[in-house]
Amino acid sequence: MRIGFIGLGSMGSAIAKNLVESGHDVHVFNRSPERTESLRQAGANVAASPAQAAWLADVVFSMVADDAALTAVTRGETGIASGMRPGAIHISMSTISVAAARELADFHRQAGFGFVSAPVFGRPDAAAARKLFIMAAGADEHLKVAVPLLEQLGQSVGIVGTDPSHANLVKLIGNFMLSGIIEMLGEACAVAAKAGIEPSHLVELLTNTPFNSPAFRIYGSLIAKRQFQPAAFALPLGQKDNRLIMAAAEALGVPMPLANLVHDRFVTLRAQGYGAEHDWAAVGLCAQLDAGLGRMPEGV
Repeated sequence: MRIGFIGLGSMGSAIAKNLVESGHDVHVFNRSPERTESLRQAGANVAASPAQAAWLADVVFSMVADDAALTAVTRGETGIASGMRPGAIHISMSTISVAAARELADFHRQAGFGFVSAPVFGRPDAAAARKLFIMAAGADEHLKVAVPLLEQLGQSVGIVGTDPSHANLVKLIGNFMLSGIIEMLGEACAVAAKAGIEPSHLVELLTNTPFNSPAFRIYGSLIAKRQFQPAAFALPLGQKDNRLIMAAAEALGVPMPLANLVHDRFVTLRAQGYGAEHDWAAVGLCAQLDAGLGRMPEGV
């Protein structure tokens, strides 16, 4: 199958490479051209624009940082839509707002293209190993094309429904739940440390109980060790997703006290100089600092 792929960050690069290795004719584009070289060496064709990557493609994937980036690579003279053939399908794997997903679904429908939202749960190592958990939503005829491709990229594909924006809402809900786990682990490690129990030992003990899940193991280890670099999921992206779930909840009339607490954690960390080079697991540091367990590291 001829596939366009837009966005070669740490996640996008791994996903695009898997599509190449699955035998597809993949045409890639990235705003920073140096990110395309490893894909070229793997067998992908490098395009000069999103439109060129989408030209004659059956399916175009995008994996970019936020609403603005997705709009930029989709619209305009060199955007995905200007290169897509009638009936082609755009699969957006980005974590974007519910409002943006609705707007893009309408835009594609009016232009005669298919649109499927398929955001993912998983870090770059999971993407490389085809172990992502993927949430997909779109019209049935578009999902029939998209799902077999998505199954080549992850360990499961959950079908959310026919409204693409619902897949994005489920992804935001999931990231909210992960942020709650990170806050919980930070508080748990603070209590343990104040009592003289080594946080890493606490995490080891509890992840051999009903808390034996990837989220508790991965984030528990990072928080206990205060190991927030390199970033597998950058702090500003986590902060962006926190804002998006709060906006979606407000629009639905749903209060989210825990999301507001996590919002303040993000603001605290950013004010102290934490940024894109830090993993969002650093949210778990705040509870420990509140408990008097050390100070914010200098020169972050």
